Amino acid sequence: MPETKNPWKTLSVTDVYDNPWIRVTDHNVINPSGNPGIYGKVHFKNLACGIIPLDADGNTWIVGQYRYTLDHYSWEIPMGGVPVGTDPLVGAQRELKEETGLTAARWRRILNVHLSNSITDEAGIVYVAEDLTPGEPEFGETEQIEIKQLPFDDVVRMVHDGKITDALSVIGILKWAATG
Repeated sequence: MPETKNPWKTLSVTDVYDNPWIRVTDHNVINPSGNPGIYGKVHFKNLACGIIPLDADGNTWIVGQYRYTLDHYSWEIPMGGVPVGTDPLVGAQRELKEETGLTAARWRRILNVHLSNSITDEAGIVYVAEDLTPGEPEFGETEQIEIKQLPFDDVVRMVHDGKITDALSVIGILKWAATG
């Protein structure tokens, strides 16, 4: 399918809400049919950055934490937000160390995604980190994290069994399972 020019016309944009992580805006528009309309947009100030750490034996690490927004405990690949406009690899290295204590000598970006493109501009990336060195985690004040080291095949099964539901984790794990 060929790419086309933007069929939307923006008439005005009003800030509705702003904090250090997101900005919500209300857009008055002319929609593709030529009629007046509205569109709400959530702008993310961070890039979602996930990491699949892999050792020489095919093991990986996942982290578990309670997710306030979902009111649910979640198993995920190590991840975090990297401020837009900064080096995502530096952010990925920081997040891996923070959540697992691991550092890696080799990094590969395997994925670029848009996570909910109908109402947000949130983008994500996933790296595979290898040649790992263990260390102590450096949790942030909002993090109460459990760390598990598992064979990568077990983590793939957790996705298929519905035990890992975080979008960036699911996408990254299945991408690596199919192409790694």
